[in-house]
Amino acid sequence: MLAGSDSIDVLYCGCHHSVLHCFRHLSWNPFMRKDLRPWWLKKLYLRYRRWYADYFLRPQCEALGPYHTIMKPWFVNISGNNIRIGRSFTAIGEPMHQVEIGVWGREEGQGRIDIGDCVLMSPGSRISASDEVTIGDGTMFANGAYVTDSDWHMIYDRTERDPTATPVHIGRNCWLGDGSVVLKGVTIGDNSVVAARAVVTRDVPANVVVAGNPARVVKELDPERGFKTRMDYFANPAELERFFDAINAEVLAGNSFWRWLWSVVYPASRRT
Repeated sequence: MLAGSDSIDVLYCGCHHSVLHCFRHLSWNPFMRKDLRPWWLKKLYLRYRRWYADYFLRPQCEALGPYHTIMKPWFVNISGNNIRIGRSFTAIGEPMHQVEIGVWGREEGQGRIDIGDCVLMSPGSRISASDEVTIGDGTMFANGAYVTDSDWHMIYDRTERDPTATPVHIGRNCWLGDGSVVLKGVTIGDNSVVAARAVVTRDVPANVVVAGNPARVVKELDPERGFKTRMDYFANPAELERFFDAINAEVLAGNSFWRWLWSVVYPASRRT
């Protein structure tokens, strides 16, 4: 169950079509825990969260773009060389479902991961690179989606990797479904969708939906209808941040520090 504050942050991640509609829904939804913090306290938390990401995660990257939203960054692991992440990156870490981005090159300094602008990585999603993985702008990873460019050892020799490089390239505005797997040497075209639990072992053209193990095309998408993408949503990230600051200020108006503190000490008080 999400707390109200986390729900608003998920809205900021661009996971919903109508922000105002969802905001109204959150204000009365009995399945959401109301955020009892005063706005000034939540601002301190958000600043700490941003500081944590910049202090601990940014040094692990060759580049980490501006306007990132890394929720619970202490549950996001970044390791290895040559990792570049574009602007408006969103990652949602959870205690039992950490986000992992890692390069383990064949030799020191080898291997790379390039993540474009406005990419979303949900809880438990992972990217592992031996040689090269590129993720296009606006691509979304659902919970537990996994992308790798290597088997990490050969079938008969379990101590060595295959010497052939097999990079993975995922296009712009793709959607990797819950628990899907993209294996070595695969290229996925722009706008394509990988269904939940699908295992992609061969190239996927643009504008299709693939499903199954191994994944096969099950539907073609019509690019003439147009796509509303995360790049559109984050076209003006500074204005979007101001908008959500205003929403937080309105939602949390009137909250008392002492009421919030009592709810932490005595959680059952939330029911009263």
